[in-house]
Amino acid sequence: MNTIVSILIPTLNEKNYIVDCIRSVLNFDIPDGYEIEIIVADGMSKDNTRELITTNFADDQVSIIDNEAVYQANGINKAIQLSKGDFIMRLDAHAIYPKDYLKRCLTLIIETGADNVGGAVLTLRGAENFTAKLVQSLTTHPFGVGDSTFRTGDYKGEVDTVPYGFFRRTIFNKVGLLNEKLIRAQDYEFNRRIKKDGGKIYIDTSIKIKYFNQASLAKFYCKQYFKEAPYNAYMWYLAPYTFTVRHAITAIFTAGIILGFLLLFLHNFFLYAYLGSLFLYGILAVLSAFQQARRYKDVRLLATLPLCFFGFHFIHGLGVLKGCLLLLAGIAPVQK
Repeated sequence: MNTIVSILIPTLNEKNYIVDCIRSVLNFDIPDGYEIEIIVADGMSKDNTRELITTNFADDQVSIIDNEAVYQANGINKAIQLSKGDFIMRLDAHAIYPKDYLKRCLTLIIETGADNVGGAVLTLRGAENFTAKLVQSLTTHPFGVGDSTFRTGDYKGEVDTVPYGFFRRTIFNKVGLLNEKLIRAQDYEFNRRIKKDGGKIYIDTSIKIKYFNQASLAKFYCKQYFKEAPYNAYMWYLAPYTFTVRHAITAIFTAGIILGFLLLFLHNFFLYAYLGSLFLYGILAVLSAFQQARRYKDVRLLATLPLCFFGFHFIHGLGVLKGCLLLLAGIAPVQK
């Protein structure tokens, strides 16, 4: 009897990406002795995501289940419970996967004995416009996203998280399912729970996933402020073991900008410290922008990226602080 790998794809209004995503999955090299099942957990899409799936793929290729709760964690948990595989591969509909992705993940998890493995994210533009290139540039440089190994690193070894994940089924029996209170950061929390319980997570950044970012800078900033950043704070509240300085640094940065401005006129010390800090930040931002302008061969990035870096860090930090304030007030979504 073949070993089954269950491939789970949560979706919500993914008409622009879902067909290419599933085609890349169906093109996987499948090692002898293995077979796959593909389960799409659809969050009741309002566009024609479901129609595109049923039109382009046969029923025996892709199963669609209703995720009436809409959010990813709920859909993934439901799909896990309905799946049959000894291995669980959680994918994202916004991405395209290489032909050898399944085979290399299987090899990595078997060789390392890990509970979860993954590769690196190769960030592509979500649209053919300059602001989409800005988003790509912001999220592919350490100055923008910090020491995020799966985004900017070159590494093979043990880590605290990987994108999406290729899991042994037994890990869900051991540490539970995804936390459904977290509509963001649920993957990171789950990976940290694995580590907390003594499990192992490995990455091989030579395994590349092509991911399409937001199509505009405005959409990217809105996602950071309203969705990504507050859920860092909510995650720390629900699972204190997930706290890292990397995720908190933008909140410290934004608090420093605001507090420093309020103290500017009290004493020359605060004025000089404030201006000196901004000058140092500006130097680092310009140097990073120069590197990205060379990398993406676009001189416009040199003029625009420094300010965009500042906007990204300030808005993300503001979102984290907003999450903290809502928690202190007892009205955060995860407290309801």
